[in-house]
Amino acid sequence: MFTHEDLAALQAQSLKMQGFIRRQTFSPEHEKTLRRFSSWEVAELIFKINQSTFRGRLAADPDLPGGEIEEDGRQRWFSLAEINELRRKMKVNRHSLMPRRPANKRAIRCAVANFKGGAGKSTVALHMAHAAALDGYRVLLVDFDPQATLTHSMGIYDVSEDLTVWGIMARDLIRETDRMNAGPKAAESGTVLPQRRLPASIRDLGLGELRVQDFLRPTAWPTIDIIPSCSNAAFVEFASAQYRHLNPEWSFFASVSRYLDSLPGDAYDLIVFDCPPAIGYQSMNAVFAADVLYIPSGPGYWEYDSTTSFIGQLAEALGDLSAGFDQTFPTGKITLPKTFLDVRFLMTRYEPGNELHRAMYEAFRKVFGDRLTEHPIEMTRAVEQSGRFLSSVYEIDYRNMTRETWRRARASFDRAYDEFKDCFLTAWDKLEDDQ
Repeated sequence: MFTHEDLAALQAQSLKMQGFIRRQTFSPEHEKTLRRFSSWEVAELIFKINQSTFRGRLAADPDLPGGEIEEDGRQRWFSLAEINELRRKMKVNRHSLMPRRPANKRAIRCAVANFKGGAGKSTVALHMAHAAALDGYRVLLVDFDPQATLTHSMGIYDVSEDLTVWGIMARDLIRETDRMNAGPKAAESGTVLPQRRLPASIRDLGLGELRVQDFLRPTAWPTIDIIPSCSNAAFVEFASAQYRHLNPEWSFFASVSRYLDSLPGDAYDLIVFDCPPAIGYQSMNAVFAADVLYIPSGPGYWEYDSTTSFIGQLAEALGDLSAGFDQTFPTGKITLPKTFLDVRFLMTRYEPGNELHRAMYEAFRKVFGDRLTEHPIEMTRAVEQSGRFLSSVYEIDYRNMTRETWRRARASFDRAYDEFKDCFLTAWDKLEDDQ
């Protein structure tokens, strides 16, 4: 017979092994660090200019960061901070290397969602964030998944559940309840509104006093922050159901959106959500906060079946919530029914030589048309290795494998990112100016 205590003991044993794996994977300090990038990577893959042009600019301007030079003097290696300084100071053919960002607009928000495990949600979120950072954008990751794969991939393990999405939702419940209780005592109809009282077990947590920045964690990437997750946050679905009963007027699914609205408009350029493999309180918070919905799917029949079920159940949930709130929100900037500026499907783990994969891609194309991205993410040895070491292809040093293997994997993600970038830039242009 097994109880919750036995399961907790098994988790404790597993955490010990997790610590051992972490020591083998990361630096001697047990912290993830970001590698330097070679001059040819910076020139050809990041700035997309000729290497000779890049070397010439460095030689002509001693004020530009010179990176670190190998002992044989053949190659320079640059940190991401140095790359961004080069990006700010250099021009090629009188054109800036800074990425395009619409003026007077908040960060664009993209939710990566599906409720089939193994669809590649965390992998897609991780790689798109890293690619965007190398492109010069400031990125915020929000890990809604209690499996915390994205959080661990960013090198963060020691996380309190108070500082996860659950903490944001509990903080919002306290603040929204206090706002409602401090408002007019009667509705327009003349009906007296009840005073909502929260138990000490919630108020005594101190979450209502947390600052916006308390939830933001820096990462090894200097231009990427994360709102992390942890396995202890799995109870959020149960807690959220309880919270709704404590204050039925609380628009629980707008909690994260209200939190993000409180961030300075220019703090980030891109916000990426990694959603849990379910439609629940956390995933609905992500969906309602998102401007763009990105749906990854594997190339098999069951993945297709799951994706079909996901969009159907999501549509039903969004419809029910819109009807339940009678097309209105008490606060916040969300309007009902919920609208997305774009919805895209992305095939992952794709093998071009696999006849079944090609057939499934065509099936997706027939159904979703141009909502399906043109370039799937291919399954390569480098991609498998990146998953094993909790690193993106962009983080892996190409010297640890053949350059061709590494370049093939990177090229696949680069093509996927280019489409992702076109998607969020187009959506960004449609976004209303930040007031």
